[in-house]
Amino acid sequence: MNENNKIHDVAIVGYGPVGQTLAILLGRMGYSVAVYERWQSLYPLPRAVFHDHEIRRVFRMMGLEDELQTISQPSACYQWFNADWKVLVEIDWSAESISDGPFGYLFNQPALEAILDRRAKAIANVEIHQGWELMALSQDAQGCDLRLQRTPQNGKAEPGEERQVRARYVIGADGANSLVRRQCGIDWQDLGFQEDWLVVDLQPKPGVQLDVPDIGQWCNPARPTTMVPGGPGYRRWEFMRLPHETLEDLQNLDKVWELLSPWVTPDTATLVRHAVYQFRSRIAETWRHGRVLLAGDAAHLMPPFMGQGMCSGIRDAWNLSWRLDLIFKGLCSERLLDSYTLERKPQIRAVIDASVAMGKVVCVADPQKAAERDAAFLSGEVPPLPPFPGLVDGAVLKDPRTGAAVGAAGSLGVHGEVEHDGSIQRYDDAFGRGFHLLSVGDDPLAGLSPAQQALLEHLQVKSVRLSLDGAPGTCRDLSGKYHDFLREAGLQAVLVRPDFYVYGGVSDLGELPQLLDALRRDLDIQQARGGAPRLNQPLAAQV
Repeated sequence: MNENNKIHDVAIVGYGPVGQTLAILLGRMGYSVAVYERWQSLYPLPRAVFHDHEIRRVFRMMGLEDELQTISQPSACYQWFNADWKVLVEIDWSAESISDGPFGYLFNQPALEAILDRRAKAIANVEIHQGWELMALSQDAQGCDLRLQRTPQNGKAEPGEERQVRARYVIGADGANSLVRRQCGIDWQDLGFQEDWLVVDLQPKPGVQLDVPDIGQWCNPARPTTMVPGGPGYRRWEFMRLPHETLEDLQNLDKVWELLSPWVTPDTATLVRHAVYQFRSRIAETWRHGRVLLAGDAAHLMPPFMGQGMCSGIRDAWNLSWRLDLIFKGLCSERLLDSYTLERKPQIRAVIDASVAMGKVVCVADPQKAAERDAAFLSGEVPPLPPFPGLVDGAVLKDPRTGAAVGAAGSLGVHGEVEHDGSIQRYDDAFGRGFHLLSVGDDPLAGLSPAQQALLEHLQVKSVRLSLDGAPGTCRDLSGKYHDFLREAGLQAVLVRPDFYVYGGVSDLGELPQLLDALRRDLDIQQARGGAPRLNQPLAAQV
């Protein structure tokens, strides 16, 4: 069946949190989105349990904050213990982040997916097709063609039930075994980490108080173990498979309760699920193949020790959404998608490397090596973890001589409380998503040429002058975060992208024209006659 020759702006293959998020983002922008998922219903069991402050800010921008509060809880301090319960590492995930709130949150993934599912299905221009599997994918200069087949229902597939779909772009968010990635012939690089872990989710019974660290890694060579909340009302344990054990050993129900017995029993908790997972580290060679792009586990896999698996996929969706928006509006050429891999892959590779390094600390089953590790940590010989990586390439301001990001370029922008038009709000609630020119002092627009002002207008850049005292014509920086950031970076103004990352900054407003010229080049802004950027309408607006 052909869908009446309809051409979607985007077809998304895969309907986990990454596909759901991208469908909502693009759908709310007005684009025609079709999502195809081989399973007929959402996966009902827990998987991811952590998201960080950056992802929480994304979800807030999607209008999910009130619902998220019912299914998540702020993180506590993340502690690593040796076999004798001495603290080796402490990471304060409860501390205030630059995004306005604690560093991290624990949540229940099925509950999150249910929220995202309701939001996606409420958008008129978003179609959700569950129970359809991708069979073939091809593309030409104008778009992509997908051949899909209905998956079996009640154990039997209806013969001949297929459909042909055409879309301007396809996003493969279809997991680690991505058929989209394989159809494109994209290499899948193994980075070397591989360990089997038993993952157990349960619900403590009413009134039960468990004597366990809130979030902890028990680096015990006799059995490396993870303990973490699974969102309100849930707990998770993860147990590493030891060299002498088989996968069948770990999946035995009696073995599960034996491993849990120091902390919980069938009398004190209800088992939700248990499954053995192989923690891997892999990354796709490129995340773009013409009009096909990869996101989430289709593009990268990492061990869970930093809690960044789902977070990284949501960042992919957030990054893609603003790029596709500019392309659909005719402001930028498709070359803007070339920098998607340039930006995301180095950041993800750094996160994978850090996750693998953490995993190598945890996954030590040899007592002698564990003792050497403990001694190094307890003596203070091991340096602290590096800061979370930013962007080092792509659409960020770079030194033309070295190609390296300049100053604050590529760092995650701060977020805090402001007073605007007599109302106290979070900055995002006051000004919304988009490009933002944040400055202190004089009006930054006063010295710009008509062409530079036209660039700001067509990119819909919001110019926000900040002050600490709420002077006329300014937005009061109640949190002080913006002034602290600018002062520490030695800047008078920064240009922030729609995904909260800093494009670049200037120490003097007289340098702003050069910054905008660089932005025009990096975004490959399309020019019309007269020098003004060209603005077209998305297909969804033409239907």
